[in-house]
Amino acid sequence: MSLEEYENSRQFLSLFDRPQFTLSQSEKDDILFTELLKLGLHHATNCQPYKRILDSRLWSEQRSLVDLPYLPVGLFKSNNLFSVPEKDIFKTMTSSGTTGQAVSRVILDRETAGLQSKALVSVMTRVLGNDRRPMIIIDSKSVIQDRTTFSARGAGVLGMMPLGRSHFYALNDNMQLDTNGLTVFLDKHAGKPILLFGFTFMVWKYFLKAIRDQGLEIDLSTGTLIHSGGWKTLTKESVGNVEFKNELKEVTGLKSVHNFYGMVEQVGSVFLEGDDGYLYPPNFAEVIIRNPETWDESPNGTPGIIQVLSVLPRSYPGHSLLTEDMGVVHGTGEPDSGWLGKRLEVLGRVPRAELRGCSDTHGVQVSQLAEVH
Repeated sequence: MSLEEYENSRQFLSLFDRPQFTLSQSEKDDILFTELLKLGLHHATNCQPYKRILDSRLWSEQRSLVDLPYLPVGLFKSNNLFSVPEKDIFKTMTSSGTTGQAVSRVILDRETAGLQSKALVSVMTRVLGNDRRPMIIIDSKSVIQDRTTFSARGAGVLGMMPLGRSHFYALNDNMQLDTNGLTVFLDKHAGKPILLFGFTFMVWKYFLKAIRDQGLEIDLSTGTLIHSGGWKTLTKESVGNVEFKNELKEVTGLKSVHNFYGMVEQVGSVFLEGDDGYLYPPNFAEVIIRNPETWDESPNGTPGIIQVLSVLPRSYPGHSLLTEDMGVVHGTGEPDSGWLGKRLEVLGRVPRAELRGCSDTHGVQVSQLAEVH
């Protein structure tokens, strides 16, 4: 099956045509297993380094999602892995990293970039609806200046922008709040539903703290905040998800807040926070928790290393990745809740894994990428 035929298959299209988080677990498992087998074959055929990695070890017979081969996400820090001709490379995305750390490099063609954008929109409409809202971006405009090489922050901002309109960047390049601009924006869109997007630590330190410290009267009661990443520093301040939401509500009146879990190596495959506070994988993605000693799947309620699977990565073999994060699955969502699928709780980084938080490393300048070869 060609890639075009794959993307036009009825099963594949059903993952996007149906509202996200509405597939039963059994139906989802069947569809994803079939689709990921096809995608794995595509990468093994078109990415020789990936094929050599698969050939270097004996994988069990592939009968379910748990049996599918996976790559450690760190491989993208030391290897340029792609499954398309070099002439079709559209852009390169990089993970964040502190000075001296290697960063992941993810190669996209236009088809994959478009598919990831479509996927992100389909996920976020679950909590935002179909109408584009006036949007506050809790970052500086410079984060998206280079449209060919993106950091994780830039990719996140650019991916969310189509969901909004009348975009306002709340911070300048020095991470200072544009107080006057924010006031003008809110006066102009008073009473209307608005969208806010930012990385968690930046929302807390540069946005909310500035509002609180300056004693500003800011009404965000009609807003919905989508945020992700950067929890490590907040944890040091004893700020968890509950405290984060409570402070936002108290200071700004903001009540609708949704965290998401994602990574540059699988941009678009974001796990969105449901009404119960757990993270849910969308129709086209899945999570498996693995025991770090046996690498078997961990039972519900037992922590392990997070593996993420997605049908989106077409230009690079990032469809099945073992992350550097610890997590635990707490069963599946209840049908009456409107959120189906596994309920994921992210516990933090694997011990000794490199810090790679998008917002914890906001000040790092990413060097120019070496030529892909």
